[in-house]
Amino acid sequence: MAFNKRVKIKAVLDQNLIGQEITLMGWVRTKRSNKNVSFIALNDGSIITNYQVVADPNLISEEILKKCSTGACLKVSGIVVESQGAGQSSELHAKSIEILGEADPEKFPLQPKKHSLEFLRDIAHLRMRTNTFGAVFRVRHALAFAVHKYFNDRGFFYIHTPIITASDAEGAGEMFRVTTLDLKNLPKDEAGGIDFKQDFFEKETNLTVSGQLEGELAAMALGEIYTFGPTFRAENSNTTRHLAEFWMIEPEMAFYDAEDNQNLAEDFLKYVINYALENCAEDLQFLDQRAADEEKAKPAEQRAELGLIEKLKFVVENDFVRLTYTEAIDILRNSNHNKKKKFQYLIDSWGADLQSEHERYLVEKHFKKPVILTDYPKEIKAFYMRQNEDGKTVAAMDILFPGIGEIVGGSQREERLDRLTQRMQEMHIPEEELWWYLDTRRFGANPHAGFGLGFERMVLFVTGMGNIRDVIAFPRTPGNAEF
Repeated sequence: MAFNKRVKIKAVLDQNLIGQEITLMGWVRTKRSNKNVSFIALNDGSIITNYQVVADPNLISEEILKKCSTGACLKVSGIVVESQGAGQSSELHAKSIEILGEADPEKFPLQPKKHSLEFLRDIAHLRMRTNTFGAVFRVRHALAFAVHKYFNDRGFFYIHTPIITASDAEGAGEMFRVTTLDLKNLPKDEAGGIDFKQDFFEKETNLTVSGQLEGELAAMALGEIYTFGPTFRAENSNTTRHLAEFWMIEPEMAFYDAEDNQNLAEDFLKYVINYALENCAEDLQFLDQRAADEEKAKPAEQRAELGLIEKLKFVVENDFVRLTYTEAIDILRNSNHNKKKKFQYLIDSWGADLQSEHERYLVEKHFKKPVILTDYPKEIKAFYMRQNEDGKTVAAMDILFPGIGEIVGGSQREERLDRLTQRMQEMHIPEEELWWYLDTRRFGANPHAGFGLGFERMVLFVTGMGNIRDVIAFPRTPGNAEF
């Protein structure tokens, strides 16, 4: 078979291989034929571009050519020649074609036509073979690589935090339970509740919602760390922004204050987006055109002002606006949008929890730049955020992007043991369950900060896709755990 001699299509297009004999392997996207020749568009996933294979029926049998239908997998050996047609500089004149895997054209669901994203979600095991999803997942890979490169180059250490945990970092309670107990015959304790002492871990455990708390422990020893792993929320939400299983990037830094945290987050976001711009040009150009076509179908007042690539460059090239929650509330409360009741959730008082519509108004209408919001009311933020001296706010920050709203959430962490335990009592979080977390405040406490970035939201922003289910290979949502 000589699989080791295979050349990827990306390499063929990047190099001048005219006159060389090579072997390509990939999947048929389209085939058209006339009496004299067949033209096969082959794609192997290495690049969005298909590569043209020219098959002469005098060299390739009719039986083989008949099986070169859309979706079939081929091994093609031949000579690279200059292309006579427009679109690419070279093509492969086939000497031999071997069918590695057939695809019945009557049954293969991905025919050469435009399929809806909803239809493609139902066949997520095949959708990566389309141009759109091939582009999305190549960009996703580049973004993930950029994340690791950014932190590695700056001396951060990558920490694997547990997926199974006994703590709820966010205090929201929307967690998936992990158990080996027989659900048809649950053991009971003396009080009539479930006896978790008979479970595998001898206590109640769940899938994690965040690696932050464990990340803080590592930062207290290694200085600067980051996590990048799966997290889970059992939130019964079917919006275009929610998944039950998603990936989080969570750096934690010792000796950082709130301003250091903001500076790092802004620099990190710009770096990762710029990496995609520099390394995913063909895929982003395709996705840019796709987004532009979608915008044309919208009413004029709903269309985005910037194209996808323009938007990405805009974020990279502009300083983020920084303002406090209090300043944001004043802007929103006094806006014509609020006065004319165009917000679904009207802003009438300080302390309101901002919705996506408010966040996007600040970014897209008022400032027309990414925004870092700081110093939120403590009542609407997590227990671990450092309390400001005004007694009302915490040193939190959210970064808001156009089209997305919040993309990053973080804070300076509360390092003062007395303030932290007081806040936990106010929020009814048992100290005994987090004794290990409190130990970091008892022994060698120091100012520290961190943030979380939902990776799928970043991929959503960079690819211009409209639904978060379309930027993760196999989405997990209420009622859906296929594939």
